[in-house]
Amino acid sequence: MTSKEKIFSGMRPTGRMHVGHYFGALQNWVRLQDEYDCIFGVADWHALTTAFDNTQEIEKNLIEMVTDWLSVGLDPEKSTLMVQSLVPEHAELNLLFSMITPVGWLERNPVLKQQLQDMGLKEAVGFGHLGYPVLMAADILIYKASRVPVGEDQVPHIEITREIARRFNFLYQCSVFPEPEALLTSSPRILGIDGRKMSKSLNNYIALSDTREDIQKKVMAMFTDPEKIRRHDPGHPERCNVFTFHKAIANPQAEEIERDCRSGSLGCVACKRQLAELLADFIDRVTFLRTRYQGKEKLVREILVEGSRKAREIARKTMEEVREAMKISYGIAR
Repeated sequence: MTSKEKIFSGMRPTGRMHVGHYFGALQNWVRLQDEYDCIFGVADWHALTTAFDNTQEIEKNLIEMVTDWLSVGLDPEKSTLMVQSLVPEHAELNLLFSMITPVGWLERNPVLKQQLQDMGLKEAVGFGHLGYPVLMAADILIYKASRVPVGEDQVPHIEITREIARRFNFLYQCSVFPEPEALLTSSPRILGIDGRKMSKSLNNYIALSDTREDIQKKVMAMFTDPEKIRRHDPGHPERCNVFTFHKAIANPQAEEIERDCRSGSLGCVACKRQLAELLADFIDRVTFLRTRYQGKEKLVREILVEGSRKAREIARKTMEEVREAMKISYGIAR
């Protein structure tokens, strides 16, 4: 019996998940756990790269986030759910990788440049933030993952991971690490209710844990086609975020909505009302396990502790190979 290929992916602990997270990652994770040997990590150390002065929310956010993971169908019997800081081998491998990674690789990272621009940091970047891709490489390679599910914006990080793996194997004349491939996720671009990127910090998100009343209020406040001012004006569904949601949740009447919007026979208010009901039903379906985990912090913690224990067993074996390849094991048991 052949073993499944290994996958690693993770998220920084940001708290409650929203529909953008579901379509961008979680939906795919649930599918992948039936095809691959999956490890999904809470990247709490990564959170410190930009929030080192605001750590008091990490623990609460961690529990809320993983509760949502479990609620949408991530199964601890199929996947390993772990916390980065509970597997200290991530930090050890990150340190060793940092010794062999040229600074130029990190300074050219387009993801970092975009983050600096978005966050207004200019050149005031911390050592940990600059080295974010090295820690990400350690996260992936400590488990010898062969594939990493990411969006297109994260592909440069996977390329750096491949370069680090290749450089390590070349320097130490070994084959410890595979060169993982990006497993691109095709997902609709879900914007927030104000038409900007959906984000908790912008308070423009629809959470997977929102009530039907919350969803109704948020959907009715969504921006629509700016050129469809009156009900009978012809609309442009391709420019309307409400229609994007109709397609994302696979509304069987999407084609009819598109036709009626273009002809001017369907107004935005009626379109939103229909979406609010359908989206609430959709979230109920995809969070079918919420009652099993909501409010059960102890259970969620136990799942993470056990998953981290399993992950650490793999990580320890990898680090033995790493030290042996680098000739720094010194014949000492650890």
